[in-house]
Amino acid sequence: MARVDVSSTITIQRPRAEVAAFASDPDNATRWYKNITSVEWETTGPVRPGSRVAFVAHFLGRRLAYTYEVRELEPSRRFVMSTAQGPFPMETTYSWEDTADGGTRMTLRNRGEPSGFSGLGAPVMSAAVRRANHKDLLALKDLLEAEGARHGQ
Repeated sequence: MARVDVSSTITIQRPRAEVAAFASDPDNATRWYKNITSVEWETTGPVRPGSRVAFVAHFLGRRLAYTYEVRELEPSRRFVMSTAQGPFPMETTYSWEDTADGGTRMTLRNRGEPSGFSGLGAPVMSAAVRRANHKDLLALKDLLEAEGARHGQ
């Protein structure tokens, strides 16, 4: 079974509270996650520990439907979700830190055992997750920095 543990980091030139609030709101997921095509709340918002959100994504040629449950929420610092149901156990962690120049360093970590992709070895699966995370973080950076520029910030 492929064991995946991938961390990706990016610096976004926006305040930490703004980046964290946007990224940890599941309603924004389709705006910056290329592979996520739909989001549906199973519990009522706002996001908090115990919240459950169903996602549909396309990854490595497959349609994936899974439900994440929020495990931890430390506003503007740390956000942890893990699959409550779906094709494989996975945990996603976001963390945010201030940079010296007023920006935000965001780390996105995915770890789990994607048994639904048993034909792929851990190195292949990890590389695919790393590429997807990198593209998603770049999309988030572009989106939030353009938003700030549009508002003259």
